[in-house]
Amino acid sequence: MYVIKLFLLLVIVTCYTRGNEAAKILGFSPMPAPSHNFLSKAVFKALAEAGHDVTVVTCFHEDNVPNGGKWREILLKDHYEKFTKHFGAMNFFEQGSKLSFHFLNLYKMVLQMTEQPLAHPEVQKLIKSGEKFDVVIVSQFMNEAHYMLAAHFDAHLVALSTIGSSSWNNYLVGNPSMPSVDREMILNHPKKMNFLQRLTNTLFTITGYLIRTFYLLPSHADLTKRYISEKIDFYNELHNVSLVLLNSHPSVSDPKPHVPSMIEIGGFHVGAPKPLPEDLKKLLNEAKHGVIFFSMGSNIKSKDLPAEKRNAILNAFSKRKETILWKFEDDSLPGKPKNVIIRKWFPQQDILAHPNVKVFWTHGGLLSTTETVYHGVPILATPIFGDQAMNAQRAKDNGYALVLPFTELTEERLNKMLDEIVSNTMYRENVKVRSKIMHDRQVPPLDEAVYWVEYIIRHHGAKHLRMWYTDMPWYQYYMVDVFLSIFSVIFVGLYTIKKLCSLCCGRSKKMTHKIKKH
Repeated sequence: MYVIKLFLLLVIVTCYTRGNEAAKILGFSPMPAPSHNFLSKAVFKALAEAGHDVTVVTCFHEDNVPNGGKWREILLKDHYEKFTKHFGAMNFFEQGSKLSFHFLNLYKMVLQMTEQPLAHPEVQKLIKSGEKFDVVIVSQFMNEAHYMLAAHFDAHLVALSTIGSSSWNNYLVGNPSMPSVDREMILNHPKKMNFLQRLTNTLFTITGYLIRTFYLLPSHADLTKRYISEKIDFYNELHNVSLVLLNSHPSVSDPKPHVPSMIEIGGFHVGAPKPLPEDLKKLLNEAKHGVIFFSMGSNIKSKDLPAEKRNAILNAFSKRKETILWKFEDDSLPGKPKNVIIRKWFPQQDILAHPNVKVFWTHGGLLSTTETVYHGVPILATPIFGDQAMNAQRAKDNGYALVLPFTELTEERLNKMLDEIVSNTMYRENVKVRSKIMHDRQVPPLDEAVYWVEYIIRHHGAKHLRMWYTDMPWYQYYMVDVFLSIFSVIFVGLYTIKKLCSLCCGRSKKMTHKIKKH
């Protein structure tokens, strides 16, 4: 009897394995930013642990190789160094508030970050290898030329968006988006925009569309021909996207409509907290008045703060009774108060999970915001560039954050806002509500990501999920031709009525004139 049961179990396992055969997956995430790498690797590792054969193109080595399937790493050793050489010296505190910085540097940067990996010898070797993949997953950041790798390898394309749905990816899959309600990420408009805000938001949306259409996409088409293949029809393949994984969730992002091929997996990178190092654990446990955690993320260096702002922060911290943990990139900080502990790196998620953390002062990056909501900690946000202003405004709209603009950072304002967050329980209560929403999910987000990637493999690209109108001209999609036709008919009708009335009035006047003569 035992032998029969064992045999049946083996049959079931064998059938299940055949139904979920290991797929060859290429994870293309050469973005030289630790946060992007961290997000992408979470999905790639989960797929490897699910038994798939995963090849990852990255500029960051992975120390914790996943168990399960196969894991191959193609390391772009000098790509990160080139990026830091060109952009690492940039002082984001000086440049971040300038509108020209957002536009000019952003588009220059994304084209360089698209071209450099494609030109890398290791990537060229892979492109020319003749190897085939079932799925290509591309970390998405205005890098459309990278999408063409899916066409080259005869694979299904998955775009991984680190910021959720936006004008950068909506057009790929025909996701509806109106500038009257969908805020551009570099603007800090509130959820309910007034007329002037809707006007500026619309102008930014139109400007972005024009730059993408007439500058970025032609540049990406050229990069495709130069580095991947001259045979690929760039514009024909551009909308051949099987799935878009979105780093968003209603607990931290605005609720939006999404087409079936867009799946929200926000919070997928957040895991159970790990034990803190003993010295940190002691500090957090023994902080009688709680802890304020201050970090500006991985790209912005607080050591580059202007002297005026740094001194204002030090003066404000010196007057506080809480223990301050400050991620500071230098070994020493002149004038540091006794209650301030500086380190070049802190285990951010594990610190936020500690119940003694009262406030997280952050730049407002989406990863940091998501982790803070997950662990239920109120936020003081000082956005510097990119989507940070939008993330900070969202957190403020949802009642668990205050926003301190960098240009308005003074000792008095900083302490006033920290006092407000620490003393007013509303902020902690609101973030706990959001945290509960984030945790209340039918399936863990990382498992959902794996499921949907496997889904498009099982259904050969899942074409039944795609919108048929992705190549429809904009004037047809927005019914400009229909409205023009309606207005033209109305105009012609009114014009005809006016002419008839004028003609009738003219004849009436002539008849009256003749009658008077007689």
